Amino acid sequence: MTRWIPRRAVSASEQGFVIVAVLWLLAALAALAVIFAAYLSNSARALAGNDTALQAEALVSASVELAAYQLQLAGEDSRPAQGSFHARLNGADLAVSFVSEAARIDLNTAPKELLAGLLTVLGASEEDAKADADRIVAWRTRPTPETAGNEDALYQAAGRSYSPRQAPFAHANELGLVLGLSPALVERALPLVTVFSGASGVDVLIAAPEVIAALPGMTPLTLKQFLNDRATLPNDAAIAAALGAAISSAATQKSQAYRMLIRIGLPNGRKIVSEVVIVLRSKDDPYRVLSWQNDVTVRQRTPREL
Repeated sequence: MTRWIPRRAVSASEQGFVIVAVLWLLAALAALAVIFAAYLSNSARALAGNDTALQAEALVSASVELAAYQLQLAGEDSRPAQGSFHARLNGADLAVSFVSEAARIDLNTAPKELLAGLLTVLGASEEDAKADADRIVAWRTRPTPETAGNEDALYQAAGRSYSPRQAPFAHANELGLVLGLSPALVERALPLVTVFSGASGVDVLIAAPEVIAALPGMTPLTLKQFLNDRATLPNDAAIAAALGAAISSAATQKSQAYRMLIRIGLPNGRKIVSEVVIVLRSKDDPYRVLSWQNDVTVRQRTPREL
């Protein structure tokens, strides 16, 4: 015989509690769904960004390889001091320009007069430029027993928390640490200096007008005439005649270091600009990367500078 057990009636308050609990549970599930969707969206964007970064790095590497191959193929005697090329790779547009580091003034090897000339061209007074050039030379020079501690004392007196390197500049940006140089002056100088050339002079055929103007012995009239004629000067004798007294700061040897400006247009429309400095080596070991900078800002020259 089946026994019948009467069901307990559910009160209205209990029904209301169950409804509220269910609603809270649904709200929690909805919140979790929103959070999970946001997580998936952020993860997808991060993966897409990583994929773009990896693709860009590969394209920059390919551009460097192509440029190094062209330079090595030309041979040391006929190697161009500057050049450019375009290529298309994996749906991306590559625009590569390269120029010898001899176009810039080397902070580690340039004489004091050339450094002072550059600072004067960039706006420093002649007196300040000479003092600043002294500090630059002192930064890169190992002290002697007679001068030991002199530069340290100057930096301490100026309230600097560091001492000068008193060894070659490791990077051009160290110029901003040299005592006496204003940030504005350093910013103007950085596109015109290097630590990779190894030459005491500059290649006057490819150097910027500011660098040519900085050559000791250069006059405004000689500068104007040289800039107008340098593309057509046939040989070293003609260059020397055109420079006059400023010929002493012209580089006599080609630099093995090249600076590359690489502009990449990705298939997704993104634009990337990188700057890479390499030094050419042997055929078995074609080149070595000295500097690699992504997302660089290209300095636009004014019509007067051009």
